[in-house]
Amino acid sequence: MNTYKLTLIAILAALAVIGRYWFAFLPNVQPVTAIIIIAGVILGPVSALLLTVIVVLVSNMLLGMGIWTIWQMISWGMIGAISGWIGKIFPRTPFLFLVIFSIFTGYFYGFIISLTTYQITGSFWPYYISGLPFDTNHAIGNAVFMLMFYPLITYLIKKYASYRFPINNND
Repeated sequence: MNTYKLTLIAILAALAVIGRYWFAFLPNVQPVTAIIIIAGVILGPVSALLLTVIVVLVSNMLLGMGIWTIWQMISWGMIGAISGWIGKIFPRTPFLFLVIFSIFTGYFYGFIISLTTYQITGSFWPYYISGLPFDTNHAIGNAVFMLMFYPLITYLIKKYASYRFPINNND
């Protein structure tokens, strides 16, 4: 991982943090998941994990830290790692598949985050079921952000990386 790639990860992190902060008034609607998926598919799993840690720490400094911070790192980290593996196994992943995957990750993220209440109260299912409308917001937001950002961000990343580092998903 060279300086150019780290700079790109920092720029993506800044976009994700700003997007999360701007959309904080809408419950569970933010571009973080979509940006992590895009980074994972194009840059690889290690880059997506690094992006996840930066985004969670910086955005939670603005929005508030808590026990959920660790679980956010775990859930978004898993999403980034899976996205990176998808990019490695299927280098020409169909865009429609990535949009459907982003919808699924909205529910996956909510499931993992709901584990924090089990850790504290021991009652998982009532909390998870009551959170499904928010997970649906997250899933729909992910699809919209993927439709908006994937073509633009992938074009810009490939253009930026063309003479600076190979995009072969080998972190």
